[in-house]
Amino acid sequence: MALSALLFDAYGTLLDIHASVARHQARLGADAAAISTLWRQKQLEYTWTLSLAGDYRPFDILTAEALDFALAQHGVTDAALRGDLLEAYRRLDPFPDVAPVLEILKARGLRLGILSNGTGAMLREAFASAGLINQLDPLLSVERLRFYKPDPRVYAMAVEQLGLPASGIGFVSSNAWDAMGAARFGFRVFWLRRQDGPLEYDLLRRTTPIASLTEIASNLP
Repeated sequence: MALSALLFDAYGTLLDIHASVARHQARLGADAAAISTLWRQKQLEYTWTLSLAGDYRPFDILTAEALDFALAQHGVTDAALRGDLLEAYRRLDPFPDVAPVLEILKARGLRLGILSNGTGAMLREAFASAGLINQLDPLLSVERLRFYKPDPRVYAMAVEQLGLPASGIGFVSSNAWDAMGAARFGFRVFWLRRQDGPLEYDLLRRTTPIASLTEIASNLP
C-alpha cells in the first residue's frame, strides 16, 4: 500500500553524531575521531544492555555516561571540555541532504516525524536548533515506554500514535540494527547507508538500501 507517513531515526540519520567532537577537535587532538567513535559505541551499548536487563535510564544520561567512558579511556580530564562536548551534542548539525529532502517529501503530502531513542527534550532542542522543528511531527521518543529500540514495542508505539497500519508507515535509519527492527515489525524501511561497510541482518532483502536521503522520493510510488 502507499505510504501515508515517513518516520526517521534522529541520531546518525538526520543529525550528525560526530558533529559535537568535530567542533572541538583541536582541543581533543589526535584522539578526536577515536573518542567520537567510542562515545557512540558505548552510548548504544548502554541502551541495549539496560533494555535486556529490564532497566531504563534516559538517553541524555546515557550519552553523558558514554562520553565519560570515552574520555577516561583516552586520558582526557578537562571538565570544561566535557561540558562543551555535551552542550554541542544537544545541537548537532543536520546532514546537508536533510532540509531539502524533507521539503520535497512534505510537498508530496507525507506526514513526517521522528522515532528516536532520544528524550523528548533532546529531540525538541536538536530539531529546533537545526531549523527543522516545523517539518517534523510527531517527535516520538522511547522515553514514555522506558525501553529502547529495537524492541518491537517501540515501533508499535508509532503505529498507535499515527493511527496507521505498519504497512502504511515508512521508516528511515542509518543504523542497521534499527533498520532490522523496523523491518521485522512491518514498516517499509529505507536503510540509509551513510558509511560503507559489510551487509548485516539480511537488509538487502528486508529493506530498500539508499546512499542518500535524496533517493527516497524516487523509491516512493
